[in-house]
Amino acid sequence: QVQLVESGGGLVQAGGSLRLSCVASGRTFNSHAMGWLRQAPGKEREFVAAISWSGALTKYADSVKGRFTISRDNDENSVYLQLDSLKPEDTAVYYCVAYFVSLLPARLYDYDYRGQGTQVTVSS
Repeated sequence: QVQLVESGGGLVQAGGSLRLSCVASGRTFNSHAMGWLRQAPGKEREFVAAISWSGALTKYADSVKGRFTISRDNDENSVYLQLDSLKPEDTAVYYCVAYFVSLLPARLYDYDYRGQGTQVTVSS
């Protein structure tokens, strides 16, 4: 079992930045690829980014590529998402997820564990 707790969300103006954090506890953290999904009101959940167990491999949704950066610190059992150049359309609840695989997941929505989420609101 892995427990995930996100933090760092908030209200920011367009063009601003936020850094989301996710702390994991439970089973061995560094054997899992990790990722972030998001869901805006009335919309389907959307893959945002994923990172392999070592941090060497990353994958991003086209909508955030070049603006968001995923990273992890296995010593701290943490994964991060740096959000830069934020846009109003980035407004959503952001969820940290843990995948069963250790490399990048082929199925982006087949995660094993998910946190409770943190709200990101971008005003125009």
